This record gives sequence, C-alpha cells and structure tokens, in this order.
Amino acid sequence: MYRSCPLCEATCGVAIEIEGDRVLSVRGDEADPFSKGYICPKGTALADLHHDPDRLTRPVMRDGDGWKELAWDDAFELVGRRLKGIRDTYGKDSIAVYQGNPSAHNLGLLTYGQLLMRTLGTKNAYSATSLDQLPHMLAALQMFGNQLLMPVPDIDRSDLFICLGANPLASNGSIMTAPDVKGRLKAIRDRGGKVIVLDPRRTETAEKADQHLFIRPATDAVLLLAMIHVLFAENLVKLGRIGMTGVEELRTASASWSPERAAPITGVSADDTRALTRALATTPRAVLYGRIGVCVQEFGGLAAWLCYAINALTGHLDEPGGLMFTTPAVDPLPLAAMLGFDGGFARWKSRVSGKPEFGGEFPMTALAEEIETPGNGEDKVQIRALITSAGNPVLSAPGGPRLEKAFGTLDFMVSIDPYINETTRLANVILPPTSVLERSHYDAALNAFAVRNVAKFSPPTFERSAETRHDWEICMELWTRIGLPAKLGPGSRLVRGLLGKLGPEAIVDLALRTGPHGFGRGGMSLAKLRKTPHGVDLGPLEARLPKRLATPDKKVHLASPIYLADLQRLQDRYETAVHHDLVMIGRRHLRSNNSWMHNSERLVKGPPRCTLLIHPDDAASRNLTDGDVAKVSTRKGAIEVPVEISDSMMRGVVSVPHGWGHGLKGVKLRVAQTVPGASANDIIDPDRIDALSGTSALTGQPVEVRRA
Repeated sequence: MYRSCPLCEATCGVAIEIEGDRVLSVRGDEADPFSKGYICPKGTALADLHHDPDRLTRPVMRDGDGWKELAWDDAFELVGRRLKGIRDTYGKDSIAVYQGNPSAHNLGLLTYGQLLMRTLGTKNAYSATSLDQLPHMLAALQMFGNQLLMPVPDIDRSDLFICLGANPLASNGSIMTAPDVKGRLKAIRDRGGKVIVLDPRRTETAEKADQHLFIRPATDAVLLLAMIHVLFAENLVKLGRIGMTGVEELRTASASWSPERAAPITGVSADDTRALTRALATTPRAVLYGRIGVCVQEFGGLAAWLCYAINALTGHLDEPGGLMFTTPAVDPLPLAAMLGFDGGFARWKSRVSGKPEFGGEFPMTALAEEIETPGNGEDKVQIRALITSAGNPVLSAPGGPRLEKAFGTLDFMVSIDPYINETTRLANVILPPTSVLERSHYDAALNAFAVRNVAKFSPPTFERSAETRHDWEICMELWTRIGLPAKLGPGSRLVRGLLGKLGPEAIVDLALRTGPHGFGRGGMSLAKLRKTPHGVDLGPLEARLPKRLATPDKKVHLASPIYLADLQRLQDRYETAVHHDLVMIGRRHLRSNNSWMHNSERLVKGPPRCTLLIHPDDAASRNLTDGDVAKVSTRKGAIEVPVEISDSMMRGVVSVPHGWGHGLKGVKLRVAQTVPGASANDIIDPDRIDALSGTSALTGQPVEVRRA
C-alpha cells in the first residue's frame, strides 16, 4: 500500500507492507516523485500509532477519577445537548474552540472540522497559529493580500540559502514542504552554492552549512533592518519586474539601523552583516528563509515582515531560486473561503485584555483569562464550554498550569482526540477519531507550501471498524446537533444531508477539477490520482505575480502602516543594548513532533532528549557538570531537567525542547510516561507576546539556572 505520511510537513511517500490487520513494515516509496524514497524516523512509527493500545476507539466520559465508555449516539446526544444548552443560556461566545497543529495534516479536520469550528458564531476561537506561524500569515495578508499567500524557498534551484531561526533538518521543513531537506541542501553545495545559518544554537542544519553565525534570540528584526540599511547604502536594491509600494518608507525606516548599531544587540558583527547582505543581493538565485525562531519572539511581526521585504528588495521574490508562490492542484484560497476561513486583523479585540484577532481567532494567551473572568453583559460573555480538536494546549501553550486550572472550572469540555493526554484528561467527553491509516488523505494545506508542485491521494490502508468514526463524521455530527448557523437559512436541512453524504473526498475532487491543473481534457481529478498511487509531479515552482496577488492594486505592499508604527517599539526597546544574563530558546528533534509523538517506543528510546543545553562557560559559572539536574526558573515557576553541556550553544543562551511534561496525573500514555521530561511552557510567561501580532514570545525568555 502506498500513501503520504501525514505526521509532519514533509509529506513523504511511504510504502506500507501489511498482513491482515497488522503493519509489517513501513519504508520510503522510491517511486514517489517528490520524496524519492526518503523517510524520517517518524514515518516508520505509523505502525506504532495505529497499533497503540493506549489509542481510544470509542467515546469515553469522565466518571469520577476514571472513565467509562459510551455508545456513539449517546456521546453525541450528551455533547450536543450540553453545548447547545450552554450556548442558548449564555450566548454564542460562551463556547470556545481550540484547534491543534495536526489539523493542517488531516483532510477531515481541514474540511468538516472547519465547518464545525468556524461557523459556530463564537469569537472565542483559538489555535496553534499564535504559537507558531501567525507573523508570517500576517505579513502575507498585509503585503500580498491574503493570509495564505506565504511564499516558499525555491530550494531546488537556489545557489544561496540563508536560513534564519530555522532548523529544517530537524523539522523536515516548515512552511517549506520539502522531503529530504538534507539532500536538497547538499545539492546546493554540490552545484557550487552556499548554505548559511543564523541561529543561537549550532543546529543540525548549521552543522551541514558552509557558515554558521550565532545571533542573540529575539534580535532578528534588528539584524534584518541592518541588512536593509546596507542594501540602500550600497545601492544594492533591485526591485525587478513586480510593482511595489513602500520602498522609500523602508529606506527611511532602516536609515538609523546601521550594522555597527545592530552588532552589540544581535551578536552578529558589522562585517558579517555586510557580507551576508552583499551575498544575498549579488547572487542571482538566492533566498532568505526565516521560520519558527523568527515568529515566536517579542518582535516576531516585524521580523517575519522584514524577511519577505528583503527578498523583494533584492529581486528574489517570485524568481527561480528565490522566494516563490506555489501552483497547487487544490487552490487553497477559494477552498479556505468556502470553509469559513477569513483574512482580517484587529477587527475586534479580546474581552479581557484587548488582544487583536487574526483570521477570526484570538491569541492563545487570551484563552485562560477569558475562562477565568466573569462576563458582564451580552457582548462580554465568559467562556463556559470548550471544544478541543487535535491539540494539547496544556503542554503546547505558555502558562500550562494556569490553563489546566482554568479548564477545570468549565461547565463542559469535549475533546476530539485519540488519547487521554495532558489536556483531554480534563474533558467531560473524549470523541476519538479513526487512526491515520484508517482514513484517506490529501495534503490540501501542505501542498500549498511545497517546494515543488505535486499532487497525491492516499486511500485508507485499513478499513475502519463499524465501532469507529472518522474525524469528519464526528465534526459533522456535532455541527448538526449543536445547530447549523442561521445564515444558512431554510435550506440548512438540505445542506446538512448533502454534506453528510459527500464526505471530504468529494470536496477534494471538486477542488481538483476546478483548480489550476484541473481544466481541460485529462485534467486533474480524484479519479486520476487514484490511478497514480505514487503521486503526480506537476513541475517546478513558477512565476505567479502580479496575477496571484490579492491586493486591490496588484502590487506588493512593502511598508504596511502597522509595521512602520511598530518600529517605534523596537527603537524604544533597543535605545541601549539590553541583555539578560541567560535567555531560553526551544529546539526540535527529528524523532519528535510537538507533544504527541512520545508514545512510540522506537521514537523515544536512547539518551534523554528533554535536557538543558548550556554553553561550557555558562555551566562552569554555575558549577554545573554534564548529567547534573538543573533548576530552570522564571517568575512563573521552575522546572528541573538534566544538564547537557555543549559549545553548540551561544554564550548566554540555554535550550529546553518543546512538547515534554508527560508526568501529570491522569495521563494514559504508557510509553510517554516512562520518559516524562518537563514542560518548558510551564515557566514561559504568557504575558510575553509580540504586541503587534499577539504571537506568544516563546523564545528569548529570561531565565535563572542553578543546580537543583
């Protein structure tokens, strides 16, 4: 059986050997035109996830300190009655929804999940977006006119790849769907090109690069402004063929940020900043790629914007080898609009602390306070119920203990999830979907950010049993029982019946047929993909501007007023260079995927991975040696983790990985609990956010470290 692996953004093709209802082996599919046989360790764990004895297959209801199984109809009746009753009594905003990162990897949640989550009418919508890529989406909205128009590196044709705040060898790419990133980066060097990495840690990617430059956490915007300063000062700006506005505003904004001013702030020397800028500007096929470290910081909004702006100013936007837009078989823009996604920013503010919405969602740091704070009127409604789907915010969001406490006060909570994890153990009812291998798959989201245009449909590897439900069926049933939105009018019953029969595959087929590769004889369709189980290669990225732009004037807006205004905050912050004794960053591992891949023995075996990485000098000054247990503290609390001394860390920076902390009472993850680790989010201050976008500042958190 052939399919795509849906466990991370790489979308690698896998060949699965089965016997009856058992997986015998999982290996890379050498005939897949995109991944060409590459597979990472997570792909081999597909079998572990499917056969995991801890995975739920029937609904369960909390019963005192334990759980009891429910029939599906009884579970749906209970959840629908309770949620509808709360909404009818307190108002539509009394129900909150949270969607986790795996939603982007799941066809059912991308389609029917959005019909449930985005049409309930509540303003209290939350997701992992504000813990991840929100600044990139905001920049896409402001500069290109749509939040989904995030360009990706044309890595296969680039001769200079500058990587800022990213570790694609561990993440398999991110907003850069690129299986075998290691091989693709090696190919750049083999053809005479260069790879340069800027990061507070000498990461796995930096180890394979031509050059690594340490940069202090959360100073990316300063470095990028200094690079723009050099572009204008040395007449290196090359706008190319695309119409742009705001060029002079960028010249003015960068005028005071010379490399000499930036150097004591960033830790990158003025000479290195100039050399980096000149290389980017004078290499015909070059790209600057910034990712998670760019986003989740105090100035993430500015940094993400400036990454796109520099590529535009150097003539590398929408050009081969640069930063380009995809032509996916399923165009995400009309599909997203049909499913309830919208593009907007700061159209309303959260009730308690006035945080801005983005795309109809509030930042995650607003969720706890919206549950804790009583309401005071029809438009000031307190959250009393919560729906979570494919997420574990108690571990993955800052201020986990506060969220845990807040969830315990809810009138009702329901989770769509296959596990009793750190978050779902607090739910009243858990509705488990079928396993990855029991459902069909199409990468409707991730193909929109792939470094090559491809299409592939994966049928179920196994038939699901009669006692299980697909996630889209769960969402459809809840959507029906809670009540369809009034705006659907008198035809709502017809809509409900039609959608219930169609399923997500019909939506994909329609999107394929009406997409950019679907018109004409022999065009793309689901039937065609079923006949090509290894997938279809649709060619390299191609120039798409200005036609693809969603701005009214079909120009790239380089200097949106929201960014120009926020520059004053950066100016005030670094009026003088400010440094803390120690700051903390996160890190990724190839065998981890946030908080939900630690119940596979093959993925967690080996030396402990939840460790404190610290530079030898910082360790010596605190009398720490390898293997000691360190106490890492902030004003929000403390965690204890083993010490791992390494000169891969920049002085003054320590690293604790994200997604651990499985030792909480009530968790039913037997393997994960043998290697619990500690949750860095327990001590990250949720009040530290990017004031512009509302994104959590997960990196650059000041900490104290001492022997436990």
